[in-house]
Amino acid sequence: MLMQTHEARLNALREELKRRELDGFVIPISDEHMSEYVGGYAQRLAWLTGFGGSAGSAVVLKHKAAMFVDGRYTIQVRDQVDAAHYDYCQVPRDDMGKWIAANAGQGARIGYDAWLHTKAWADKVSAALAKVGGELVAVDTNPVDAVWEDQPEPSAAMAVVHDDAFAGQSSAEKRAVVADWLKSEGLDAAVIGALDSVAWLLNIRGADVDRTPVALSFVIANSDGTADLFIAPEKVSPELAQHLGNAVTIRPRDEFESALAGMKGKKVAVDPNSGVAAIFQALSDAGAQTVAERDPALLPKAIKNPVEQQGHRDAQARDGAAVSRFLHWLSIEGPKGGETELSAAAKLHAFREATGKLKELSFDTISAAGPHAAIPHYRVDEDSNLPIAPGSVYLVDSGGQYLDGTTDITRTVWVGPGEPSAEVKDRFTRVLKGHIAIARAVFPENTAGSQLDAFARQFLWEAGVDYAHGTGHGVGSFLMVHEGPQRIAKAGGGQAGTDEPLQAGMFLSNEPGYYKAGHFGIRIENLVLVEPREIAGAEGQYFGFETLTFVPIDRSLVDVSLLTPEEKAWWNDYHAQVRDILLPQLEGDVHRWVEEGCKPI
Repeated sequence: MLMQTHEARLNALREELKRRELDGFVIPISDEHMSEYVGGYAQRLAWLTGFGGSAGSAVVLKHKAAMFVDGRYTIQVRDQVDAAHYDYCQVPRDDMGKWIAANAGQGARIGYDAWLHTKAWADKVSAALAKVGGELVAVDTNPVDAVWEDQPEPSAAMAVVHDDAFAGQSSAEKRAVVADWLKSEGLDAAVIGALDSVAWLLNIRGADVDRTPVALSFVIANSDGTADLFIAPEKVSPELAQHLGNAVTIRPRDEFESALAGMKGKKVAVDPNSGVAAIFQALSDAGAQTVAERDPALLPKAIKNPVEQQGHRDAQARDGAAVSRFLHWLSIEGPKGGETELSAAAKLHAFREATGKLKELSFDTISAAGPHAAIPHYRVDEDSNLPIAPGSVYLVDSGGQYLDGTTDITRTVWVGPGEPSAEVKDRFTRVLKGHIAIARAVFPENTAGSQLDAFARQFLWEAGVDYAHGTGHGVGSFLMVHEGPQRIAKAGGGQAGTDEPLQAGMFLSNEPGYYKAGHFGIRIENLVLVEPREIAGAEGQYFGFETLTFVPIDRSLVDVSLLTPEEKAWWNDYHAQVRDILLPQLEGDVHRWVEEGCKPI
């Protein structure tokens, strides 16, 4: 008999911890690669608690438990996780190590899976527990797996070749870049655990993680340009083996630990953010010299080459037409009533499928009606599905995975009849002004995303409001929709990437928002490309953004009186580009709808 309730699952885990003589256990949303999105087999937190977000952790003690989430999920966690069984904690305000130390009791033994956490996390929590005589204990096997009776197996999907025509650079060239870096640093090898870095380095893709075209695997990249790929043998086709060539040795994934054990005397780089604690421990036990260095694929992957840049433009043009067809459909069907969050998400998916180029979505569509739009990372399901009410705000954040690019766009629209309230229009226009400020930004080299973040928030701050998520994240090339190291967000708070200098060739999102809990939410998101900006008489190198996403923004939500002449000019220029890019792809009523939506203000 399978355990159906989350209370029963929590009780079963506590019994398993008691059997193992542990006083608690930490359950993150993570896998062996520190991925943001994980395969079904690694969805331990969702199974245990019911939480459906993409970031968070639970701590389960003998008589108490807590959920730790960031500001994106403060509403969602309360909707999905029972307060009778879990406290709600918000990071970075609430420190997990301190919470465990305060609640676990003197001398507590707290378990963790060293394949699901970074070494820095383990060191920090260990230090907090040591203050109360406690201990952080690495488990041999995950206790959640022991009580999860119908846990899925890891995906058996085949890995596939990502053609150089889309990658713009061969795997041999990429490995040479990594090898040159290793030699310059006096290193023998780098352990690459991030799935998207493995995919980028070897020009391979897969279907092992929903919404992210990666294959479960590890790579050891060597200073001579060779590499060892650790992957399940059944995932490797003759075509893939031929693509990888003699310089890449293909080994079974379950040999990865023994390969680490054989690196005695080697000087090995491991990224402290994507290399799990177990990798550091295995290398240390082997007698290797481990050096904490950033993944050498991370920055080259983030700086897109000209082929990837043009591919992304092509993907965006195709995707923008699909999204525009959807918004036209919604403008007709929404005011009639009868549509729901799920039916709208399915319709948008169908428009993307109709391009004939969609591989899959780049994340679960955030189809959010009314109060659900106030949950930044809301995910609709059969239980939460709301009707899209006429006379309300509807927010849709969505994207597609195409061979030539990964898209991510948010549009907030008014579903008639009637007019949006003055409050809604004010908040929408302030978000729009922030979006335009980022789009128009010009900045010198070595500027970090954190230095631009306030550009987007200033107009909301003037009204005494803000939003609890970052303003922009990096985006991959037929890879992860959230890609580092760059991002636009407030400095500090433990947010990686806020101090990363923005460089030409980086993709980012531009997505300020506003959320009134229980009422409505607003977000406007386009993707942008960092590009050099020529300025007469400039002293040094300057950059700006090329906007990549082209879909009409709902003018019915705009209070034009709040826009400056420069902001109106941006609006008109942007919508002129929307017309130029979309109209050749459209006809009939959709063509006329886009034309109407792109008229100058």
